[in-house]
Amino acid sequence: MRTGLSTNKNAEFTLPPPVLMLFDWHGTLVNTHQAMYRAVEEMLLQLEELDLIKHLLPEEQAKTEDDAKLLRYIRIFRNLHPRVLAEQRISRTDIFDALFGEHNVEAQMIAHQAYNEAYRNHYGKIFPFQDAVLDYLKYIRNLGIKIGVMTNRNREFLADELSTIEDGQWLNLFDVTLCGNEASRYKPAPDGIIEAAAKLKLSPADGIWYVGDSVTDMVTARQADVCSVFYNGALWEQEWFTQMFHEHGRAHAKPDAIVDNFDQLLDLLEQSGHTLPGRPSRLPARKPPPARQEPDWHPAIAQLTPPRILLFDWHATLVDTLDAMYHAVDDMLKELKTMGLLEHLTPSEHCKSPEDSRLVDYVREHLALHPKIKLDRKISRTDIFEVLFSDNETAKKIAHAGFNKHYRHYFGTALPFEPKVRPVLEGLRTLGLTLGVITNRDREFFVHELATIDQDGWGHLFDTDVCGDDTLQRKPHTDQILKAAENLHCSLGPDIWYVGDSTTDVIAAKSAGITSVFFNGALWDLPWLNTIFPGNARYPYKPDVVVNDFSEFWALVLACMKKAGKL
Repeated sequence: MRTGLSTNKNAEFTLPPPVLMLFDWHGTLVNTHQAMYRAVEEMLLQLEELDLIKHLLPEEQAKTEDDAKLLRYIRIFRNLHPRVLAEQRISRTDIFDALFGEHNVEAQMIAHQAYNEAYRNHYGKIFPFQDAVLDYLKYIRNLGIKIGVMTNRNREFLADELSTIEDGQWLNLFDVTLCGNEASRYKPAPDGIIEAAAKLKLSPADGIWYVGDSVTDMVTARQADVCSVFYNGALWEQEWFTQMFHEHGRAHAKPDAIVDNFDQLLDLLEQSGHTLPGRPSRLPARKPPPARQEPDWHPAIAQLTPPRILLFDWHATLVDTLDAMYHAVDDMLKELKTMGLLEHLTPSEHCKSPEDSRLVDYVREHLALHPKIKLDRKISRTDIFEVLFSDNETAKKIAHAGFNKHYRHYFGTALPFEPKVRPVLEGLRTLGLTLGVITNRDREFFVHELATIDQDGWGHLFDTDVCGDDTLQRKPHTDQILKAAENLHCSLGPDIWYVGDSTTDVIAAKSAGITSVFFNGALWDLPWLNTIFPGNARYPYKPDVVVNDFSEFWALVLACMKKAGKL
């Protein structure tokens, strides 16, 4: 048990005894993670039509670096950060607070309503969050303490979940329940706690504990002027609490106590003056979730020649143009038959992986991308065409031309892939490095995007650029890299780095004999990277190093140059 965010477990800190103990629902008493995360993902796909993009916080206003990464990832991919999905530690309410800020009531309401609509498609499976929760709740109630639930969940969902969990044994358990659609405002506003207490003719001054698993719950309790107990269901380390409540402007909301399980909650009750006759036997300590497998081509262990020239891919490396790209690909695929390309799709048995095979089969049957591809928003147009047509250069040329026809209807807005892109590019130039762009984008589109990004454009940052229609063959062939070297009057070698986000970028770089830096902006994990870069006889090409963002890339360049005595 932790109290007052102290690392001293013998700290003298006692909460007043509670008359009412209110609990959050999901992540505290029960586990509905699968349904919750699926509903959040479904809501995120609707950000544009809900007109919520304009309400996303600027990254510089994020309270933590993790919040900034979450914002960036959702802005680009309309999807939860893979680490969030892998760890399943952060609540829906905390996600919304990170996206829109605690005080944007309008955006919060729209997001919660859209979430509720999506949740109807997924809810149903519900489990106690830890063993014997029901027994602990009955025990607390038998001590003479009233218990209740105050949650942002809608009543229709809570009523169903109460009736189904453990065969309905929870139905008559609580003295009060109050839901998000019944309170005057959703958490983090204090209304729910105050109104739930009022139903029992109580006020915060009478002695109320609010037990919840999120930062939002702690903010809510503090604003309601009740005791806040953080139920550490995710088993966060002490460092996380220090960051959340000391370093990022939430010191006012730090919990009065932190417990990892219900045994520690009973310990708190005992410290507050309650006697605990016949208390339940302690259960074994809960274990943290398994760690996500990060890529092992990490900058810290890579042995690289320091760069003299840095060449970058454009889309999904330096800039975000995903919306326009996916619209154009989908429009082109509808015309595969009329373009004479249907019979040229790669046979399933010749595909690199089962995932590629499913992609081809779906396109063959539906003339559209599989919904999961559009949900993930992680695979590039060029990689899609490589999967669909393999080594058929004629088919890929026709496909690129069809894409360009439709892209003219959508292109225009290019956003920096992350806020650090331009400062990093400017910093690289101050180091005396030569910079260039190699992109499969046709020049008519690239020129416009290069001139208009960040309002005044990035043209002055690059010494050369080579587009898809500047050479006979596009990536993954080496023509464009050879053209860039010709433009720069240099020979090819490992001191030229090519930074890109796709398998075609890696193939082009390795085939040309230069260093391949895979920009893992989509945050693929190690198993998936091993799938797309198997390193076998048929698919031998693997990147020399993987970076997840421009901070990592900047640090990598500096480390390599310093090691070589060039800084």
